[in-house]
Amino acid sequence: MVSLEPVRKAVESRVSVPDLRDVFLCHAWDDRKTAAKDFHDLLEAAKVSTWFSEKDIPYGTPFMREIDKGLAKSKMGIVLVTPKFLERIQAEGIADKELSVLLARDQLIPVMHGATYSDLRNVSPLLGSRNGFDTAEEPMMEIATKVSELVALRPAGL
Repeated sequence: MVSLEPVRKAVESRVSVPDLRDVFLCHAWDDRKTAAKDFHDLLEAAKVSTWFSEKDIPYGTPFMREIDKGLAKSKMGIVLVTPKFLERIQAEGIADKELSVLLARDQLIPVMHGATYSDLRNVSPLLGSRNGFDTAEEPMMEIATKVSELVALRPAGL
């Protein structure tokens, strides 16, 4: 795996900000009850506090505003790249907007799941150029453990 140093530096720079979640989980709406929920549960089991739309957007609240708050209050983002996600970002939906924010802040790790980096580069060369993980190479549980180690960083001098 290639270095995740840019994300590590982004996490380090935000670790002292109060009330942050470790991770914002960006995913396709279609994956919210399957792969995204499974990954969310593994992250939480690995002690990674995770912003996840299925549990963090209360009924009756403005969807986009809640996402905006979740993005602002997260150390980093993980994009679960599935075939459905690739379809959604081509349609320029909500996942596309989340992705734009996370790419701009250099706080993003793609996790390929049932899709390849080649597939991703065809629809998002910027995201496809990021270093990340692939569930074809290692199980989601191991990826969740690696994310846990990454976000466990402490501010310099502590």
